[in-house]
Amino acid sequence: MSHMMPRRLLSSSQRGLAHRLQQVILVPGDLTDEDTVKKTVEDTLAHFGHLDILVNSAGILAMGSIETTDLAQYDKVMNVNVRSVYHLTHLCVPYLIQTKGCIVNVSSVNGQRSFPGVLAYCMSKSAIDQFTRCVALGKALVSTRSEVPGVIITEVHKRAGLDEEQYKQFLEKCKLTHALGRPGEVEEVAQTIAFLASDAATFITGVNLPVDGGRHAMCPR
Repeated sequence: MSHMMPRRLLSSSQRGLAHRLQQVILVPGDLTDEDTVKKTVEDTLAHFGHLDILVNSAGILAMGSIETTDLAQYDKVMNVNVRSVYHLTHLCVPYLIQTKGCIVNVSSVNGQRSFPGVLAYCMSKSAIDQFTRCVALGKALVSTRSEVPGVIITEVHKRAGLDEEQYKQFLEKCKLTHALGRPGEVEEVAQTIAFLASDAATFITGVNLPVDGGRHAMCPR
């Protein structure tokens, strides 16, 4: 649904927001579909004329161990969390070279630490950490970084199968598993992504930066 407001009723801040929203392009679709990925890149270039920053943030979480994770679940997690990132980055790098742009990948503390019950997810995030380092060493010289969240309050755990009570208990346990005594907020991750994509981070590449309240440094409990 489209909604328009007369310009004379907008404050200066509202006009600024409206102007920025007009510059946003949305390309809905499944990133595991190769045609969707290609269309996303093509539509972005057609709309803006160039590409400066690629943020690979799509990802899913699935519960399961080696006994319970079948190939279908493994393939689904790896296709979303790794293959789509590889494909999108492969298509975008030539344009990022032209603009001396950068790549920011969203990984997870699960890629650095081992946790039971989320086998395929841990494997996928380890792959993203290595992908970040390897792309950073490529001849393209495109700055590549990743930010590594701990537990962040989103819907991802519920989508993976936790009910309300289980999720409540999970967040309570975060007070012990994170050095800062709490899970993180979406804004804290977003601000780190904004920093890594900004001119303030131009001499940073090949880094997997923890944004996890110290969880990567904690001993198992």
